[in-house]
Amino acid sequence: MSTDSQDLDNKVTVSKEVGSLALSAPAEDAAHQAEEGTVTDEDERPAWSSKFLYILAQVGFSVGLGNVWRFPYLCQKNGGGKSSFYTEYLYYPRLGGIGFASFVAGFFAALYYNVIVGWSIFYFTQSFQEPLPWKDCPLITNATELKLHPSSATTYYWYREALDISNSISESGGLNWKMTLCLLGAWIIVCLSMMKGIQTSGKVVYFSSLFPYLVLFCFLVRAMLLEGSVDGIVHMFTPKIEIMLDPTVWRDAAIQIFFALGLGCGGVIAFSSYNKKDNNCHSDAVLVSFINFFTSILATLVVFAVLGFKANIVTTKCVENTQKIVGYLGTEISYDVIPPHIDFSKVSREDYQQIIGVIRGVKENDFSQLGLDSCDITEELNQGVQGTGLAFIAFTEAMTHFPGSPFWSVMFFLMLMSLGLGSMFGNMEGIITPIVDTFKIRKEYITVGCCILSFFVGLMFVQRSGNYFVSMMDEYSASLPLLPIVFLENVAVAWIYGTDRFYEDLKEMLGFRPFRVYYYMWKYITPLLLLAMLVASLVQMGLAPPTYTAWIQELAQEQSLSFPPWGLAVCITLMVIAVLPLPVVFCLRYCNIKNKNAIMKESARHTREEEEEGKTPSEALSPMTSISSSRKESSSRQTDPETNSHDSANYVVVDITEMTESVV
Repeated sequence: MSTDSQDLDNKVTVSKEVGSLALSAPAEDAAHQAEEGTVTDEDERPAWSSKFLYILAQVGFSVGLGNVWRFPYLCQKNGGGKSSFYTEYLYYPRLGGIGFASFVAGFFAALYYNVIVGWSIFYFTQSFQEPLPWKDCPLITNATELKLHPSSATTYYWYREALDISNSISESGGLNWKMTLCLLGAWIIVCLSMMKGIQTSGKVVYFSSLFPYLVLFCFLVRAMLLEGSVDGIVHMFTPKIEIMLDPTVWRDAAIQIFFALGLGCGGVIAFSSYNKKDNNCHSDAVLVSFINFFTSILATLVVFAVLGFKANIVTTKCVENTQKIVGYLGTEISYDVIPPHIDFSKVSREDYQQIIGVIRGVKENDFSQLGLDSCDITEELNQGVQGTGLAFIAFTEAMTHFPGSPFWSVMFFLMLMSLGLGSMFGNMEGIITPIVDTFKIRKEYITVGCCILSFFVGLMFVQRSGNYFVSMMDEYSASLPLLPIVFLENVAVAWIYGTDRFYEDLKEMLGFRPFRVYYYMWKYITPLLLLAMLVASLVQMGLAPPTYTAWIQELAQEQSLSFPPWGLAVCITLMVIAVLPLPVVFCLRYCNIKNKNAIMKESARHTREEEEEGKTPSEALSPMTSISSSRKESSSRQTDPETNSHDSANYVVVDITEMTESVV
């Protein structure tokens, strides 16, 4: 075999290993145009106008609402993935069902994520009034008295005024028209920002990516001047050794990386596809990972400082209510046990803790029967609040005590809108880019169509029971499926394509070899850790049936309820739909290759029979003629990169390889 044919066969073999499993990706000519960094007509791929804008877009996508409410919650609960992120920065064809599954997971995430943006829009519009509408408890009138509602003001406003939530997921209750309008507004913003691709969204990210840092720094400075903020910061950095030995803690921390960096949703790859071929993806991965970590720490400092201030207010009010202790004096509690320096007309927090300590020591087993509150700021800070509860209940309650609270409320919810929209741009880019690159449809049409479809599907989240569906989607459609997606991404690059070959590609792109530690991370450590997390998640889900937190209006409190049978079926269906492309595409491609192998072998057998009978090869049966024509056509496509699309290359390449193996 000649040198040229050997080179061709080598290239074909490489393409077969990667291309035969690849999801349709942008054409080679599009990648070349992106490398040039220009846009000459509507069919060519645009490119980032500057590296700074690209970094802002990636930061806006990776730094989202989870940095503000999930990371601080994990720190509060448990005490004080760069390598996979690195591989997603490399623009390579997404492999088979992995790409489709990533597309589906990103679509599911976008559906409910924009609902949270809609909630932020609602609170933002309600913040321009003094006092804030969620500052005071509502009054309930009955036949005999006026009394405060048993829930807190912010809790009541969130569940009854904003969401107007039903008692369970089985009670639909119809649409909440206020949230429907807010959801419509959120999708209009996304649509207008994404209409022209990175040419429009790239300009919006200047605000959506930078404004949250301004707000966080302002909140940090203001919060540090409030009484109790230092207690919150100290609590943040106080480790809980006994909890850190729990494997669940590390599982939660690892999954948080997926939320924080946006792995497996396609957004990182979509943004990276607009880069030049020699873009330094190594520095990008390190920089964005560091910014993401820094943002999480900054947001957690703000949250704990504010929660420390809130806990101080709660414990101060608790300490002031000493009438119950006074009532026990002389009966349940002897006067002699009270320290002589205690003045019940003015009891400090330290004095109250001393009194409670003495009484607990005297009464021992009977202490709980007294019903005395501990008024301990540490216990108050240990009350874990995550997700929407942290943003729309705990944080809003703390802001009502700020001087000039409407201003801080406007800033906070505008920041949440910015964080949410930044992540939405990445999610939508991961959805729209593959469609545009595959079907060559104008991006404006696809963007409008996707936003309209998503809005109508998202109406299920703005009915009175919509919050329960948001929790279901967050846990079972867009979170768990990310683990197998990223695991197979890693396996595809490290084991199917090959880590050594991947290293050579990096050397060509970067001009230097990455650190050797990446080799072992990609090939051994990361796949094993991802597999362990996947198994642990499945085991935990099997041991603890899915539940959701419902608001019971009559009791004015939250309760954990189990999903009804149809709810469990929906949870399972969502997970199956998200990961279904993985086995389906594999089977389709496998069967397609087997059929082609059978055709090639049959054609080669007929050719040998014709040659044995003395006939010339030109008199071979039509299947071989068809293959020869296909071979010529594929060769012409390979020599003309301007007309060689990714999808056609995949199948033509496999034909050439198999035909070469059959004939030779």
